[in-house]
Amino acid sequence: MKKTFYLFALFIAALNLRPLITSVASMMGMIQSELGISALTASLLTTLPVLCMGLFAPVATTLSQRFGLERTLFISLLLITMATTLRGIDRSVTILLVTALAGGIGISFAGPLLSSFIKKYFPARPGIVSIYSVSMTIGAALASGLTIPIYTQSQHNLPFALSCWAVLGVIALIIWVALVRKKQYSGNETWRLRLPLGNKKAIQFTLFFGFMASMFYGLTAWISPIALSFGYSPQYAAMLLTMFTLIQVPVALLVPGIVNHSGKPKLLLVLCSVSELIGLGLLLLPVPMLPAVLFLGVGAGGLFPLALMLPIMETRTAEEAGTWSAMSQMGGYTMGAFGPLFIGWIFDISGHFNASIIAMLVIVMLMIGVQLSMTLEKKATEGPNEQ
Repeated sequence: MKKTFYLFALFIAALNLRPLITSVASMMGMIQSELGISALTASLLTTLPVLCMGLFAPVATTLSQRFGLERTLFISLLLITMATTLRGIDRSVTILLVTALAGGIGISFAGPLLSSFIKKYFPARPGIVSIYSVSMTIGAALASGLTIPIYTQSQHNLPFALSCWAVLGVIALIIWVALVRKKQYSGNETWRLRLPLGNKKAIQFTLFFGFMASMFYGLTAWISPIALSFGYSPQYAAMLLTMFTLIQVPVALLVPGIVNHSGKPKLLLVLCSVSELIGLGLLLLPVPMLPAVLFLGVGAGGLFPLALMLPIMETRTAEEAGTWSAMSQMGGYTMGAFGPLFIGWIFDISGHFNASIIAMLVIVMLMIGVQLSMTLEKKATEGPNEQ
């Protein structure tokens, strides 16, 4: 029963890590027209949280050492929920930017600490990361797919459409209050862990996470514009983005289990990257775009849970897993935040998307190079922690 409760706590926490971003992304056109802001200002609403996810990730381990893992995760969920709720106050660009910053900081704390949570409560089952990644994908898909219908049904009430996702945070806080109350944290731990800045393997994980995140956020931002440039309708372009997101759910659920059974994470890493290569290659050919998007979604759906799994598999304790995850997410999300900007810059210079697609091909090939250089070993783990 305890394990089921911990799994649900993990699922509901991860469900809150993307709606703050994807609800705004899906409403970008309406936000620009209603608030009269430039495209650059509007882009900050999605870029700021991703940058925070990188820049503030190392703070998570410090807070965890001070307050305890469960309490710090509760604080992060509280911050995300408060930021989302504040969006209901007024239709103001200032409110949106402040909440993007505050919510991004909360997400940056939760990201690496949920890896610590898995290592602590499921030390012999790193494949549990599939629950984490699938829940994040579901949260992202719900917010991106339902925010516009909610906006329409609420008589174009923008603050309500963006703030209603706080209900997920309220549910999570109720669950995590119960979890925090169960944990008697003394605050007297004497250990101090630093980011593994000099560790070759940790650096490889960080580079891989960065290339993976650059591709993911670049594709998320540009799949629809690429489709429009190919002559597809706005409705079909939006459907392609939805398919890119939805195909990731079953893949993210299956890949960690396959790695657990096969013991060959490197093979899965390369296969998922090759799937992205095939998808990008198809975009350069005069063929329908849907198969390309499906290959890209399969690759992205497999790479993200693998990026979360690696620090858990290659470390021995929950604290160590947290520092490795914090480092990989610090560098990875910082790189990822600039992925869409880099692809857009290439488009501005060249005037067409073929050059941007070739640039993405180069990114994927660099990522495969990093993956092939990794030496991955499955560490011995302790028995399941029944705390």
